[in-house]
Amino acid sequence: MTRTKKPVLAPGRRSKYALLVFWLVLIAAAGPLAIKLTEVQDNDALGALPATAEFTRAMQRAEEAFPDSQKPLAVAVYARQAGLTDADRAKAEADRAAFMAYADGSQVPPPVPSEDGQALLLSFPVAGDAEQRADAVRAIKDRLATDTPTELKTALTGPAAAEDDVFEAFEGMDGALLLATAGTVALLLLITYRSPVLWLIPLITVALANQLASAVVYLLATHADLAVDFQSQSIMTVLVFGVGVDYALLLIARYREELRRHADRHAAMAVALRRSIGAIAASAATVALGLLCLLAADLPSTRGLGPVGAVGIAAAFLAMTTLLPAVLVIFGRWLFWPFVPRYSPDAVGLDVAAEHGVWRRIAGFVGQRPRAVWMGTAAALVALSFGIGNLSIGLPGDQTFTTQVGSITGQRMIEAHYPSGTVAPAEILAAAGQADQVVAAARTVPGVAEVGEPETSPDGRWVRVAAVLADTPDSDAALDTVGRLRDAVHAVPGAQALVGGDTAYLIDEEQTVSRDNRTVAPLVLAVVFVVLVLLLRALVAPLLLLASVVLSYVAAVGAAGLILDTMGYPKLFVGIPLQTFLFLVALGVDYTIFLATRAREETARLGHRQGVLHALTVTGGVITSAGVVLAATFGALNVLPLVPSVQMAVIISVGVLLDTFLVRSLLVPALALEIGSRTWWPGRPSSPAGRRAERPVREPVPLA
Repeated sequence: MTRTKKPVLAPGRRSKYALLVFWLVLIAAAGPLAIKLTEVQDNDALGALPATAEFTRAMQRAEEAFPDSQKPLAVAVYARQAGLTDADRAKAEADRAAFMAYADGSQVPPPVPSEDGQALLLSFPVAGDAEQRADAVRAIKDRLATDTPTELKTALTGPAAAEDDVFEAFEGMDGALLLATAGTVALLLLITYRSPVLWLIPLITVALANQLASAVVYLLATHADLAVDFQSQSIMTVLVFGVGVDYALLLIARYREELRRHADRHAAMAVALRRSIGAIAASAATVALGLLCLLAADLPSTRGLGPVGAVGIAAAFLAMTTLLPAVLVIFGRWLFWPFVPRYSPDAVGLDVAAEHGVWRRIAGFVGQRPRAVWMGTAAALVALSFGIGNLSIGLPGDQTFTTQVGSITGQRMIEAHYPSGTVAPAEILAAAGQADQVVAAARTVPGVAEVGEPETSPDGRWVRVAAVLADTPDSDAALDTVGRLRDAVHAVPGAQALVGGDTAYLIDEEQTVSRDNRTVAPLVLAVVFVVLVLLLRALVAPLLLLASVVLSYVAAVGAAGLILDTMGYPKLFVGIPLQTFLFLVALGVDYTIFLATRAREETARLGHRQGVLHALTVTGGVITSAGVVLAATFGALNVLPLVPSVQMAVIISVGVLLDTFLVRSLLVPALALEIGSRTWWPGRPSSPAGRRAERPVREPVPLA
């Protein structure tokens, strides 16, 4: 047998131990840094808008003009359906006295009664930094629940309460997500390999890759001002485990093949790594570059996700192409017990398709009726896409959590007894000299229920005016009202008026996301197309693959629409469409990359038709396993108590499964057969003629 060219990273008899020692030293250094990642999280970026947004400019002006009144408000609400009693009012007054210890400036205004006489409000800013406010809010909640008259309902809402609800909801969630992800991967690996030992190797390797990625992100956040938040860290964990295990499945499957053909496991790994690293590298490059496209986004939470996720992909690629091969070779063939792949001279050149009975039959079916298969599959995907009609963009603030939280309960109590916009009025910042004209203009706007008196800044330059909306702050009617309010106050000469508040935030957020969608989505498609062209050295095949994943994305959103509507979460968070588009295009094309690279390799050996069907046969099992693992890994996001996380989990899981079972298994190979050898135009798979073969090739097992 002639010698094969050994990849640079292939573990040899000595280098395998050097690689293992290198990783042990690397993880020893990375571990302490990875633990500190939560310390540098900046979760304020999750709700931030670009500096150019009017909401951001209004907030900055308010912070500069009113520096002593920027503490988040706590709003205590007391309500009794039959009407408030003297005991209820006494409870509110006693609480007011107690709350002064936590209020900024130690002052709490008198309670504000509702017109129907059934509710009271106590509103005050909470003093202290984030940690002190958290302690204060818990003490306020305890006070509300103490000595409460029978049938009097109390709740705490407002920004301070919402901040505490988020903190409580995510307390311990990073560990829960990691355990859910690792547990899911472990179970699926155990089922896939049916070995009591082998499943541990990729799981431990990918866990170490996650430690390395966390350490690198920590260093970048500390020394390079990389923005990292809970969302980006969570998605990075899911990506490292999902993508890393995919790479492990692909490499181990190829290694198992070569162990039957080589007596020396080092030679088997060298061939397996050389034959699979191209597809793995292309996959990693596609996902990483796609993630980096998010740097073109204006929304800070979307932009910050890009480099964090790309670091995770790079760590997974490095671990699965260096550490994993070294460990597999060190432990030897017994890792596969009880299904140990033994070397046999008869296996050299044997067509491995004989070992894939189910996928041989699927390939035979595709080969007999390619036109019917691709048309039927495309029709099914188009039919699923109609489920998009069940979805809408815009997740109301009171539907953000999957469980009921106190701040939402309080908000609904207030809406039942006060104007709907009482909790979150629009805030007008304007020049003090034009305060009267601004107030007059605001009062003429339809949908504004009440305009407060101007509050002048300490330096006398600016005024702040609260405008209570007649409608719920996140309703379409409120959005229209704030749009009209902005037009009215902007028209006041010399006022330099800006309108902020929760409703203004939603308007600017929607505009920012729309701009990001128009910019980032085409950029992602362009990057993926270029990677595919370079990998396959063709134009037709990349266009085919790109069109298939876009169709798969639309079908995934439609299918997820049916599921989310049933779950009661049909209103999508505004950032979900772009983020899921990125992941499904970049990750979905992974499986077609694995198939297409093997098809190109086999086409050079067997011809186009037989090469495509042979590639489908021998990659079917491993790619299907990889798809199920990735879908289940993203499904672990369901443990997070946020509706956007559930929506992302459902859409991406459904999309990956569609890519795995329909697009990669049926649509793409059937289209490749329909188009014929022109699939590889303008290139053509290189012919093995005239070059020395690595091993003799026997006749392939018939596929049809």
